[in-house]
Amino acid sequence: MKVLVLGATGYVGSRLVPHLLEDGHEVVAASSSVPDPQRFGWDPRVRAIRCDVIDPSAVAAAVRGVDAVVYLVHSLNRTDFSDRDRLGAEVVAAAVVDSDVRRLVYLSGLVPDVAETELSAHIASRLEVERILLAATDGAVALRAGVVLGAGSTSFEIIRQISTLFVVQPVPTWMRSSVQPVAVSDVLRAITESLEDDGPRGAVDVGGPDVVAYPDLMQACSRGAGLTRLRVPALLAPSALVGLATALVTTAPFHTVTSLIESLHHDMVCRPGHTWVPRNGSPLVTLEEAVRRASDPAYDGPEAALASDPAWARTLPLLDALPLPASTRAVARLALHRAAQLL
Repeated sequence: MKVLVLGATGYVGSRLVPHLLEDGHEVVAASSSVPDPQRFGWDPRVRAIRCDVIDPSAVAAAVRGVDAVVYLVHSLNRTDFSDRDRLGAEVVAAAVVDSDVRRLVYLSGLVPDVAETELSAHIASRLEVERILLAATDGAVALRAGVVLGAGSTSFEIIRQISTLFVVQPVPTWMRSSVQPVAVSDVLRAITESLEDDGPRGAVDVGGPDVVAYPDLMQACSRGAGLTRLRVPALLAPSALVGLATALVTTAPFHTVTSLIESLHHDMVCRPGHTWVPRNGSPLVTLEEAVRRASDPAYDGPEAALASDPAWARTLPLLDALPLPASTRAVARLALHRAAQLL
C-alpha cells in the first residue's frame, strides 16, 4: 500500500515512517517544509515532499496515486491553532473526496464525557478536525489518544519535566481526574491496523492498560528518573495560573503548554466498547514499562529519544554527565533551553 503521511516530521510521524516501511508499505513523508530523510534516519526508499495542508494545490498533488493518508498535523504551538487546523482538515478532506484514497487515518485526542461547551479549546479543535475528516470518506478513522508515552512526546515531556524539577510539588485539587496514557509503540500499531481495508472506522479510542490519576502519572515519571518527589494538594490554583506556571518551568513551547493544561479538568479515558484492541491479542505496553523505555538510554525502540526530536525535548549529554543532583541539572537544563530560545 502507498501511504502518505502528513505531518511526518512530528513526534509520531517521525517514528511512523520507518514503522510503515517495516510493514512493507511504500511511504511518502510530507511536512510544511521538505523533510530531510538523513536527519530522521529514514530509509532511502522514503519519498520526502513538501506539503502544507492549507495549500490546496500541494495537497491535491500529494494525494494523487496514494492508497491511504495518515493525518498527523496539529498546530498547538500557534495562538490561532483552531482556525489553522480547521482549514487544513477542510483542504485535505476535499482532496481525498476527489482522489482514489481508500483509507484516511487521523490521530485525534480522547474526548471527555462532558458537554461540548465544557471542552478545552484544544480538545474542541481535535473533535472539529475529526468530524471534517471522517465526513470525507467511508474509509476514515479517527484514533483518539490521550497522553502518548515516549521520550520526545510533547505531553509526556511536559509531565516528566514538572514531575522531576522540584522536590516538593504543589498539585491542584482539580488535577485528580483520571488519564489513560498509551505507549507510542501501541499508537503505531493502531495506525498500521487502521490502514487495512477491514480496519476500524469512525471514532476509536486508543489507550494503554493503566488508568491513573494525574498525580500518579507524575509519580511514575519521577520514579522512572530515579527520583523521590513529594506532592501536596494546592487548593487555590486556577487553570490559567497553572498553565502559566507550567509554561515558565518547562522547556516546551508556551502556547502548547497552556493549551494542554486546559484539558486536565476532565477524565481522559477510553470509552467502553469503542476502544482499539490489537488484532493479534498481544498485550499493550504498561505505563511503568513505557516510562522505563523512555528513560533508558540503551533502549532503541519507538519510546526512545531521537536526534530529530525538538531541541526543547532533548537531553543535554554534557550537562547530564556532570556530578550534579538531578534537580540541579533539571533547572540548569531549563535555563539553557530558555537562553537558546531567546538567541
